[in-house]
This record gives sequence, structure tokens and C-alpha cells, in this order.
Amino acid sequence: MKILVVGGGGREHAIIKALKKSPQCGEIFVCPGNGGMAKDATLVNIGAKDIEDIRDFAVQENIDFAVVAPDDPLVMGAVDLLNEAGIKTFGPNQRAAIIEGSKAFSKELMKKYGIPTADYETFTDIVSALKYVENCNIPIVVKADGLALGKGVLICETREDAVEAVRSMMEDKAFGKSGEVVVIEEFLTGPEVSVLSFTDGKTLIPMVSSMDHKRAHDGDQGLNTGGMGTVAPNPYYTPEVAKECMEKIFLPTMKAMNEEGRTFKGCLYFGLMITPRGPKVIEYNCRFGDPETQVVLPLLESDLLDIMIKIYEGRLDEAEVKFADKHACCVVMASKGYPLQYEKGFEITMPEDKNIYVAGAKLTEDGKLVTNGGRVLGVTETGDTLKEAIDKAYETVKSVHFDNAYYRKDIGKRALEA
Repeated sequence: MKILVVGGGGREHAIIKALKKSPQCGEIFVCPGNGGMAKDATLVNIGAKDIEDIRDFAVQENIDFAVVAPDDPLVMGAVDLLNEAGIKTFGPNQRAAIIEGSKAFSKELMKKYGIPTADYETFTDIVSALKYVENCNIPIVVKADGLALGKGVLICETREDAVEAVRSMMEDKAFGKSGEVVVIEEFLTGPEVSVLSFTDGKTLIPMVSSMDHKRAHDGDQGLNTGGMGTVAPNPYYTPEVAKECMEKIFLPTMKAMNEEGRTFKGCLYFGLMITPRGPKVIEYNCRFGDPETQVVLPLLESDLLDIMIKIYEGRLDEAEVKFADKHACCVVMASKGYPLQYEKGFEITMPEDKNIYVAGAKLTEDGKLVTNGGRVLGVTETGDTLKEAIDKAYETVKSVHFDNAYYRKDIGKRALEA
């Protein structure tokens, strides 16, 4: 089968490497991909948001199956366009992708169907939002309604911070249109857990749980990033918690989307917090998480392409979905200065035989791989124990070199302590 993957980061590289293991997999094309994927797929110079061009390319190339991985093209309706053109596709349609595309929608959905989440209020005008933060409990969480590259969520420790967050979103348009509607919600405490799940709208199968490390620096200090590393499985996600999530969150969400006429088919991501009052939803994503995918898919023993095809066909109940009883650790190697200012263009050298997912790199005209983004690489290793996976990942990190490389030294430390 000829496969097309839409996206250009470490998550897409992990998906491509997993798809390649399938006996059904033939040539893989990726739009736009990045230079570090060139050995695994044919790079196509079409941006992930250029959804009409992606459809035209898929038709012209007689693509048998497409995988739309990032949030933007999903929310824009890439799957609808591909399906209308007769291309079988993995990912939710536009009506279902709203579960990530609008935080106001997802909060209303949870309220309507009794799915546990933080208490919240939604605001469309700055005056009422500012009035609310004058009297609400602090700390508080201020969220831009739309997509903001994972950066539209601000935890405000003081009232001044909350006022500043509202003003930056609604007045200064820090996140453009995404901040025209703002959700303000209670601050929850407890360990965070990410659970990706396969669903065709009838069956839902959770994948291995994971723990993300969002802050830029060791000890969970510094700015929020797109993710500095992950481990799987997450030790806080016990069998008891998993059972409760299945009964009170996962299946009710799938059914709620069906009730709303927005059947979700694809990868539904649950961002959870295990609070003293039980697990609650912090956020939904309509796709594989990044960098969670980089630890979850290396543990998948089943045929990813077969699972994706069966989801498209509404036959997930017939698919084999099996994960290894092992642990995985991914250390993100970033450019010094990320997530703010950083330099690009430094040559990368790394071992060929390791699970290294390339996120921000490009090939120069003379064939050298150079840095081209904030998060550059995800170095993943697996092991029989969490400690083994972590030690192996950091050992591999030592064999990777580029100028201005920066990474956290404590990925998995919290999980080990748990």
C-alpha cells in the first residue's frame, strides 16, 4: 500500500517508523516531513495546513491510505477533503476534531454528559472575564479557546497574573483568534497522566499511559514547552485508576460524541489529572500526542497500519492491539534557548541504529542534517524496568552531537520516585 503521512515532527517520525513494520506497508510519503525522515519516507514539499494541496497530491499519487497527525489540519477538515476524494484516512473528521479545536466546546460536552473535569466559566468579552478574576479563587488556569501550539494555557499563581493572562489573550491577541474566547477554570492538583486511545466510535482501546515533562528545565522549572520528554507507562495510572477512567471518562466521552452527531474515529488523547477526588479531564486532543507517541508506539507489538485501517472501516473490535510489558523513556534534545529564541543550522551527528525521532532538522544541499527547530530530536529507549529505559536513553543521548544542544537531565525521575 502507498501511504501518506501528514505532519513534520517527531510524532510523525515515530508513526512512520511504526507503519514501516507492517507487511502491508509500501512506499511512504510525508507532507512536509523534515530532513531527518528522508531515510524512512519520501519528503513532499507541501505544508501540513495546505489541505487542498495535500488532497490533490494524494489523488495524483494514487495514495491507498493517509494518516493526518497534527491538530491544525484535522481541525481544518483535512480528513473530510481526503475522504471526499476517495482516500481512506486515519483521523477524525472536522466535526469530531472540535473536541480539541475548541476548549469551550469540550468543557460544555463534559458538563452536559457528567464527565469529571475542573469547574470553569467561559468568556467572550474582556470586561466580564476581568470582573471574574477579581473575585475567583487563586491559583486559577486561563485557557485560550482555540489551538495555540500547546502554549495557550496559563497557570496563574496570583490575581495580577490572571489579569495579565486575560489581557494578553483578549486584548493583545497573543494567540490571535484562538484567544477571542477564554475559558477560566479551577486549578487542580495531583499527578498528570496522558492516555492515548484508539477508537472507531463503537470500540475504544486505551494505549499505554505516559508521563510528559512540560517545563523547560530540571525540577519542573522554567517555561512551558511542547514537551521535554516522556516515560511510559505512568506509575500513577494504576489498574484501579484505569478502570475508573474507562467507566467515567473514556467510554462516556466516546458515547457523548456519538450523541452529538460527532462520531470520533482516530486517536483520542485524554490529558488527565489524578486529583484527591479521583481522575479528571484537563484536556482532550484529537490526535497522537507529541512527545507521548515517541514512547507509546515503540511498545506497540501489533500492526499499526492494520489497526488504523480497521478504525477507518469501523472494525476496531476485530483488530489485535497488544503492547509489550516493558518501559520506555524519551529524552527530547532541544536547541539552547527553546521555547524562546534559539539558533539554527548546526550539524547533527547521531548513531544510525537507535530509536531517534527527528523533530526539527533539515538536510543541506550537500546532504548534511542540521538543526532547524526548537525541539530537535527525541531519543527513545525501552527496557524491562523504568530505570533501565531511562539509563539507556541517557546513554544514547551521549552519542548524539550538535552545537547548542540542551536537554533535561531528570526525565523519569518523578516516575521513579512514585
